[in-house]
Amino acid sequence: MSELPPVLWLQAFEAAARTLSFTEAGRELGVTQSAISQRIRLLEDRVGQSLFVRYPRSLALTPAGQAWLPSVQGAFTRLAEGTSEVFGPSPGAPVTLRATPAMQQTWLAPRLIHFQRMHPEITLRLVSAIWADDFGAEGADLEIRYGHGDWNDVTAECLGEERLLPVCSAALAAELETPEDLAGKTLLHAAGFAAGWPRWLVEAGFAGLEHRCQAMICDTHVTTLALASYGGGIALSHRRLLEASRDLVAPFDLDMPTDEAFWLVRPSRRQLRPPAAALWEWLSQTSESPP
Repeated sequence: MSELPPVLWLQAFEAAARTLSFTEAGRELGVTQSAISQRIRLLEDRVGQSLFVRYPRSLALTPAGQAWLPSVQGAFTRLAEGTSEVFGPSPGAPVTLRATPAMQQTWLAPRLIHFQRMHPEITLRLVSAIWADDFGAEGADLEIRYGHGDWNDVTAECLGEERLLPVCSAALAAELETPEDLAGKTLLHAAGFAAGWPRWLVEAGFAGLEHRCQAMICDTHVTTLALASYGGGIALSHRRLLEASRDLVAPFDLDMPTDEAFWLVRPSRRQLRPPAAALWEWLSQTSESPP
């Protein structure tokens, strides 16, 4: 550990290398430009190499500085993550909730409005996640994930059984009496759905009907819902996400159970702060009923 340069020197190097300015680095760290310059000089003496090329009106990293910068930045990132993991965010920090855009705009929106009316002292921060890799134990107090609930290093509570059903605009629904009427219409597919149109049509007794339909594939579920609301086709959605919808209707009284569900998730290695615990409790209590 004694072989490491002082943290103040490393902070000066990281800020100066990122901004390519001793002046900007000093402003960021709350010290003078000359203090940054001195710390960089001491650091260069310590490592035995120049880290910057100094021009009259600009600054550039040397090859050694370029090679070292990712390691220094990575070390600061790991230190910040470790601090957050063990001690949690600062007491006054916003409660961060990560979820898919579709979940945020439908099921979550009315619940968060009610929660903030009850707890005006708590600041909420919403973070969007689209793909499975966007979720993780870091960067959020709580998450709402979709899957089987078998994730490592988290505590997960199922929000209830999920069922899939077709949804579309009211105008398009007027043209659909039975699933057979889907022939020739546009089916909106959300990439990554384990259970999609082919399976729903099998459950409805019309296996293979998708081959007689037009198709549009979207990266996100929220896009399929938007297209459906504008009459652009028929989307599959979870019944849970339709409770607050004003633009979508279900043309058939047919839905399909899924073996996946939405889960309320939090890291298991640290205790929730009281504001985050309050949000967890509220979402859990209102999971099966309107807020």
